[in-house]
Amino acid sequence: MLRKYKKLLLITFISLLFKSSISLADIQDSLPEMGTVAAATLSINQEQAIGDFYRRQLRGVAPFIYDPLLVNYINTLGHRLVAQANSVKMPFTFYLINNKQINAFAFFGGNVVLHSSLLQETDNESQLASVIAHEISHVTQRHLARHMEEQSRSAPLTWASALGSMLLTMASPEAGMAALTTTLAGREQSVISFTQSNEQEADRIGLGILQRAGFDPQAMYNFMQKLADQYRYTSLPPEMLLTHPLPESRISDMRNRVNQMGRKKVPSSQDYLLAKFRIAAMYDTSQTKEQSLQALISQYAKGDNNSKIAVQYGQAINYYQKKNYTEARKITQSLLQQQPNNIWFIDLITDIDLASGNVNQAVNRLEQVRKNQPNNAILQINLANAYIESGQATKATALLTRYTFDNPNDSNGWSLLESAAAKQGHNDEALAARAEIFALNGQLKEAINTLVMASRERNINSIQQARYDARIDQFRQMQKRYQQYERN
Repeated sequence: MLRKYKKLLLITFISLLFKSSISLADIQDSLPEMGTVAAATLSINQEQAIGDFYRRQLRGVAPFIYDPLLVNYINTLGHRLVAQANSVKMPFTFYLINNKQINAFAFFGGNVVLHSSLLQETDNESQLASVIAHEISHVTQRHLARHMEEQSRSAPLTWASALGSMLLTMASPEAGMAALTTTLAGREQSVISFTQSNEQEADRIGLGILQRAGFDPQAMYNFMQKLADQYRYTSLPPEMLLTHPLPESRISDMRNRVNQMGRKKVPSSQDYLLAKFRIAAMYDTSQTKEQSLQALISQYAKGDNNSKIAVQYGQAINYYQKKNYTEARKITQSLLQQQPNNIWFIDLITDIDLASGNVNQAVNRLEQVRKNQPNNAILQINLANAYIESGQATKATALLTRYTFDNPNDSNGWSLLESAAAKQGHNDEALAARAEIFALNGQLKEAINTLVMASRERNINSIQQARYDARIDQFRQMQKRYQQYERN
């Protein structure tokens, strides 16, 4: 029993570090003098810089989902909510991690991460939006910076050991728990108390965001109650109940607030349903994947038209995953007849074309659709991939050069650009694209070394060599800037 309790406690604090932050004892020299408000603790620029560091480190170890369709959906939904928030002082970016544990967390710089299981466990889009609105509120209320100030007045956690353990936990939970044992000794209760004091504020402000964005405010209470009921008697609750404790007082407060607002019937968007089935059919790696998918299909098969379409989409993906391209194509073509411009269906039929050897058909289809949507990022990525598969690497390079300029933080573009350059024998360009991927994953040393190799491939004093050398300098400056966060 004691061992189980300790394990629970460690999971709690590991997860709390993601969203509640740490006092950065090792970088206080570079920060302004601590004051009484969050703005005196960290400037917005400093929050964004630290957020960039966190994001790169997390991407290097966590199972982020880079699926363009899912990334686009979750960011579209997130920014719909951000548009209704007050005190937005930085841009927001939303990410998905492939994790069956129900959880979400926000960290410095407007970064909000959702576990993929939220798309499975929420009953409707308003419930999913309620979780996102709550996390947005943690950022706008600067709970991270305020916690940093709180910790600065007591014995702070060190940046390097806590961050290192946190990242290790993402990659290897048991190792991460062991590493945190001494780091967190004696600090647990203050972290919990501070976090709980912020939860109701995030609930209250998030509820307002949810309502103004046009979602059902009742959904926030419903999802809270669902989690509380579902896991009330389990020995190990989901991470979300550990990082977002649900005492009865919090649930009661939310029930009172939503009752005053009234209920608003808001149907889930088709994109929400398609995302739910895409996660279930493509990203569930458990041994019970097939049973879970069939249960989801049964649940929605007798629903409205959007539900039935989502069921067919899930079935088509399932056939595609099993390499039954004939059945997958039949269903997807039927869906496209109903909605010829639906990007979810265009993406799937393109994958089916490529997998079944109909490469030119995929290219022609994407080129035609893109005429009406030239700036659609999903179409650009799909077309670039189709160009590479069809042996048109030059066209892919032209498209991807522009794409990576517009979307420098999308590793999909750099990965495809590396492939296109390699197929043309442009080794330096392939190395340069690989360096960008290293940098996005926080591996700056590897990024610099790779770009040095790319620079050596070019003629001395050439424009291309100068470009590589300038980028090396930028990476070195970034590396130097991040050293203050990595010091022991």
